[in-house]
Amino acid sequence: MAMDAFSASLMKDKREIVIAPTIYKFETFGDFAGEFKLGERDVVLTNEFIYKPFMAELGLKSQFVFQEKFGAGEPSEAMIETMYEAIPYDSYDRVIAVGGGAIMDLCKLLGCKRPASVHELYFKREPVVHEKEVIAIPTTCGTGSEVTNISVAIVKDEKDGKLTGGETKLGLVSDDIIPNKVCLVPDLLKTLPYKPFAASAIDALIHATESFLSPHRKTVTSEMFSVKAMEMILEGFRRIALEGPDARIDYLGEFVTASLFAGIAFLKAGCATVHGMSFPLGGTYHVPHGESNYALFSKILELYDEYEPAGELGKFKEIVARCLGCTKDDALRTLNVTLEKVLPLKPLHEYGFKEEDIKSFPLSVEANQQRLITNSYRPWSIELSERVYRECF
Repeated sequence: MAMDAFSASLMKDKREIVIAPTIYKFETFGDFAGEFKLGERDVVLTNEFIYKPFMAELGLKSQFVFQEKFGAGEPSEAMIETMYEAIPYDSYDRVIAVGGGAIMDLCKLLGCKRPASVHELYFKREPVVHEKEVIAIPTTCGTGSEVTNISVAIVKDEKDGKLTGGETKLGLVSDDIIPNKVCLVPDLLKTLPYKPFAASAIDALIHATESFLSPHRKTVTSEMFSVKAMEMILEGFRRIALEGPDARIDYLGEFVTASLFAGIAFLKAGCATVHGMSFPLGGTYHVPHGESNYALFSKILELYDEYEPAGELGKFKEIVARCLGCTKDDALRTLNVTLEKVLPLKPLHEYGFKEEDIKSFPLSVEANQQRLITNSYRPWSIELSERVYRECF
C-alpha cells in the first residue's frame, strides 16, 4: 500500500513525545469549577446524565449545553453543523468538555475558527485555526482524546473527489486542536454504565497496544507511556474477570489515568490497523467506537502473530503474560479469554455488517485511512483487510 504525503510527514516527526496540555487532578467537579473560576463566558458541553448529579447543584452561571441536543451517537457532519448553530461563536470565550470521546472531539472544534464547510474541513481542504481555550475533562476511560490532536467524525464518503452516497469516519488531525488543559476527575466515572465503561477501557488498551507496536513512529518515551497504560488496564481487567464488574469502582482513578497515558502514547506513535479498519464499521453502522475496535482487535493481533511472533509483538506478549499470570506462548489466548469476561465479543454481522462489505470496506480503508494503515505492525493490503472482515463476519 503506497504511503501518502501526510502519512510520510508523520514518519519524519522527530519529536520524542508531545504532552501539550497542562494536566490537573481534582476530587470533584466542584473543586475544578472553583479552581478555574467558571463563569458566564464559559460554555460547558456535557450530557444531561452527567450534569444532574455532578453540576446542577453548584449553581454555576456558565452556559451548559447537552450533546444529545444535537443528535445521538458519535459526531457527524449534521451534528457538528447543528452544534455550530446552537452555540454562536461570539457567545463564549472558553470551552469546557465534560464527557466521552464524542464530546472531546466536538469541543476541539468549538475552540477553532468556524469553517465554511464541515465536510471540506475533514477532507483537509479548509485550514484548522485554533482561537479559544479548551479544557477537557474525560468521563470515560478509553478515548484518550483529551490529550490528542485528532477530532473524529462520521462524514459523507468520497472517492476520487466525488461523493459515493455512503458514510465513513475520518480524523481531522492538527496539533492546533489539542486541548489547552486536561482535568482528571475520577468521581465523574462513577455513574458510567458498565458496558460503555468496558468498551472504552478496551479502546484504551488498543490505543496502548497499537502505539507500542508502531513500527516507525514510537519513541523510548512513548513506549514508556504505552507500557504503563497496558499494565494498569490489564490489572483492572484481571480484577474484573475474577471479581465481576463492581471491581472497577475502586480502580476508576487508575483506569482514567491509564487512558490518558495511552492517549499520550498514540499522539506520538500513532494508532494503526485496528482503528483504520474499524472506522468504516463505525461510520456505516454507527457502532460505538470502542466496540468497533474490539470487534477486530483479536483477529488483527492473530495476523500480526503469523507475520512476526517475536520482535515487538513478542515483547507485547511478555507484558500480557506478566500482567495476566500466563505463559508468553499462551498470552494472546489468555488476553482474549480475559476480554470476553470483561465484555462479550460479537461477530460483525450482529452490528449490521453485510457480506458485500467484505469487499467494499477495504477499498474505503485504503482510500481514507492511510495515516493508520501505514502504521501497521506488518505490511498491510486490501487482501488482509478482506480476510479480517471475512473471519470476523
